[in-house]
Amino acid sequence: MKEYKNLTTYNPKEIEQQWYTYWEEKGYFHEEVDTNKEPFSIVLPPPNVTGQLHMGHALDNTLQDILIRTKRMQGYNVLWMPGTDHAGIATQVKVEENIMKTEGKSRHDLGREEFLKRVWEWKQEYGSTIVKQIRSLGASCDWTRERFTLDEGYHEAVLKVFVALYEKGLIYRGERITNWCPNCLTALSDIEVEHEDENGHLWHIKYPVIGEEDTFLTVATTRPETMFGDVAVAVNPNDERYAHLVGKELLLPFVNRHIPIIADEYVDQSFGTGCVKITPAHDPNDFEMGQRHNLESIVVMNPDGTMNAGAGHFVNMPRELARKQVVAELEAQGLLEKVEDHGHSVGHCSRCNTTVEPMVSKQWFVSMEPLAKPALEVVRDKSIEFVPERFTKTYTNWLESIRDWCISRQLWWGHRIPAWYCQDCGETIVTAETLTECPHCHGKVEQDPDVLDTWFSSALWPFATMGWPENTEEVKHWYPTSVMVTGYDIIFFWVARMIFMGLEFKEEIPFKHVFIHGLVRDSQGRKMSKSLGNGINPLEVIEEYGADALRFTLVTGNTPGNDMRFYMERVEANRNFANKIWNASKFVLMNLEGFDESFVPSAEDYTLADKWILEEYNKTVTNITNNLDKFELGEAASAVYDFIWNTYCDWYIELAKPRLYNKEGGRDRQTVQYLLVSILRHMMELLHPFMPFVTEHIWQHLPHEGDSIMVAPWPSTLSMEGFGSAAAHMNVMMDGIKGIRNMRAEMNVPMGKRSEVILVPATEELKGILETHGDYFHTLGWAEKVTVLSPDAPKPENATVTVVNGLEVYLLLKDLIDADKEKERIAKEQATVLKEIARLEGKLNNQGFLAKAPEAVVAKEKEKLEEYKQKQQALNEREEFLKTLA
Repeated sequence: MKEYKNLTTYNPKEIEQQWYTYWEEKGYFHEEVDTNKEPFSIVLPPPNVTGQLHMGHALDNTLQDILIRTKRMQGYNVLWMPGTDHAGIATQVKVEENIMKTEGKSRHDLGREEFLKRVWEWKQEYGSTIVKQIRSLGASCDWTRERFTLDEGYHEAVLKVFVALYEKGLIYRGERITNWCPNCLTALSDIEVEHEDENGHLWHIKYPVIGEEDTFLTVATTRPETMFGDVAVAVNPNDERYAHLVGKELLLPFVNRHIPIIADEYVDQSFGTGCVKITPAHDPNDFEMGQRHNLESIVVMNPDGTMNAGAGHFVNMPRELARKQVVAELEAQGLLEKVEDHGHSVGHCSRCNTTVEPMVSKQWFVSMEPLAKPALEVVRDKSIEFVPERFTKTYTNWLESIRDWCISRQLWWGHRIPAWYCQDCGETIVTAETLTECPHCHGKVEQDPDVLDTWFSSALWPFATMGWPENTEEVKHWYPTSVMVTGYDIIFFWVARMIFMGLEFKEEIPFKHVFIHGLVRDSQGRKMSKSLGNGINPLEVIEEYGADALRFTLVTGNTPGNDMRFYMERVEANRNFANKIWNASKFVLMNLEGFDESFVPSAEDYTLADKWILEEYNKTVTNITNNLDKFELGEAASAVYDFIWNTYCDWYIELAKPRLYNKEGGRDRQTVQYLLVSILRHMMELLHPFMPFVTEHIWQHLPHEGDSIMVAPWPSTLSMEGFGSAAAHMNVMMDGIKGIRNMRAEMNVPMGKRSEVILVPATEELKGILETHGDYFHTLGWAEKVTVLSPDAPKPENATVTVVNGLEVYLLLKDLIDADKEKERIAKEQATVLKEIARLEGKLNNQGFLAKAPEAVVAKEKEKLEEYKQKQQALNEREEFLKTLA
């Protein structure tokens, strides 16, 4: 007979690196295109190359790895495409800060070419950090296919997309109002701006009416420092207060420019004074009004947020200081009527939190309306489904009200815009080729210095990573991808853009499902942040407890789309779960003496407990598989946990011990060995996607076929007919044993002290089962002697009772019981039972419930009521009996 090597002590650090290296060396993460298999593919949301692994990454990667490992075991042709994002602003700022700190130089001192060389050097040195950290989680990405959003092939795809959209008239360059960050010195798209409510002021400023001495029009504004750019004051055409002034002119304070009073229905008569100063260069609503009335845009600030020459003697003042100075001088001139407190929403740069300045500048834009329409349609017709479905509304609301997308950034690190400007004839040439002269006049050309928004390139991720624009085998087989796993915070940034780019360039959706998860918050429900100091480093958690415990904690606390709270106590509990599995496996391996791998029991070999564990196993396999298919990963994890901890370890192993210890047990011992091994092995396979390391290690020690659990077949239900009634009987017995344990605990019966147990079943059939399997009560209920009475036999005296479905369980009191305590216990149980009876009777007397509820539900409630009434009767009898003990 074969000897099986047993496990040592569980140490996650020892086994995790060992098995990850093994999987990589064996090439299990990589699959070639196999058209005979059904494809399943996920593209990893590319983390920033500057990044460090945080809990959000850990959750996102864990969820993806669970899906990938499951599908791999289910026989799909799997691709999990990894890669990193060049992260324009974040990376450039990091490298700039480093150069300034070490050399005292800015990027302008180095020049563009040298600076970009330094960024690439930094990327080579530090860019793989996040990838190594993702590996430590156990992520089974195909690292042989790893991509980077600035690698050569990807860059070609980005240029092709830009040129194609430009040629279709969907990309244009124009003077538009944009969100400008004075710190990052670049334009931002609308969704890179985070709005925060702030307490500010509303300044009421008097503008003199030209030609009418001592007549003023009072304007209320939150931005007095932008008044140098005012080109008009607007009132509502229906506002009778100001109708006589429309068409007249005002004298703009400080600048002494004449500006018209215009009428526009956009003006809210009830806000402030009903008069609005129009500054098209520094307010998006004013810009739109300026377009309608053909007004000039006058920029009054420098890119760094200081005032420019148009602000007169306020030139070079930071905008915040200029605001204070302007207000002070207006007051001195008698032009400040009053100041009111005013709360309003202020935009901040999502990168550096600087207050954003709306500013007119020449930028590149994507015309969104033609792209948004098909992207809305594929979600409305359910070609793409959001999980949970409620996020569909978030997506559609944004696309329905979308504005054109500003895609140019005033940076050096990124995909440089493929537009060339002729210095001689003024022509703009957009091409993916590198130009040395103007194709029209052979004059000198200069390339646009700006780069593309990072999200422009990452919008191509699902197909560009697979080799597009070439029609590669990967693109043909694995695109569209199967599911996009991502947080709800980037539905706008990324999900919507991948959808419209996929439809535009592949004429297909990029994925079939969008599986949305929430944020990982601290134990108090707060967002993890540097400012609060409440961030938890997943790498430190892995170091102390292992990746398996961290992964299982993240998934069991997770429901699609909802935030979760992270508790270190739960990580510790899940490490204990891994340890419990380890110890249970050690026990099984220790008892494999004489194990015959070729032995397969027949139906006659199975005991009641065997039939029960097989029935429970089949239910669990179905439950886990169905929940994984529905993206209910937390439910699937809970199902495998409950089966392993409770069903297998706490019950079946305990019931198996007497049979294992009987070395002369023959087929009975072989049967229990077979079930212990088979079910444990299959449970490791079901648990593997969640806890890959510990399951591989245990699986390798158990009798098995194949080289790795990673490529073992996904477990299926075992074909066992007619075990349902046996399992039901077993569940009644287990409830009886639990009842015994509870009664003993309440009466503080010492662990070693056995007691006499009397069982009164409701049916003769159950009586026969109990008589055959009384040993279960000896093994798990500390019974000294088990007596089974007929259903109509007189009730035992001097005993305590618990009533479970179809069974009364009595413990003979003898000297085990404190009569007063027993009365107290009975009273508590009676109160609970009466409460339930009242609830159920109320429900069953409710005509609305009876009319709406399905028949099966009503029948179930009636059945419950009958059970509680029987329990009440038994408890009443007990109460009467206890009175006789006094």
